[in-house]
Amino acid sequence: MVQPRGLPPYTRKIGLPESRVLYTVLRSPHIDKKSREQFWMKIKKEFLVIKTERHELRKKFFRLKRRATRRT
Repeated sequence: MVQPRGLPPYTRKIGLPESRVLYTVLRSPHIDKKSREQFWMKIKKEFLVIKTERHELRKKFFRLKRRATRRT
């Protein structure tokens, strides 16, 4: 099994079901009611499985949290 980039060998991603939300908006509120525009939003979810011991897990989450706060 090929690991995704950036993930250590003891982790793996599990894809959860995707959902799609479709919005339909009238282009003009006064005339041409048949003229509509559609927008959609796709929501992807993933579940991360980490196989390690509890004390190692705390260290890894601490590093991830520090790395995430530096990026913002």
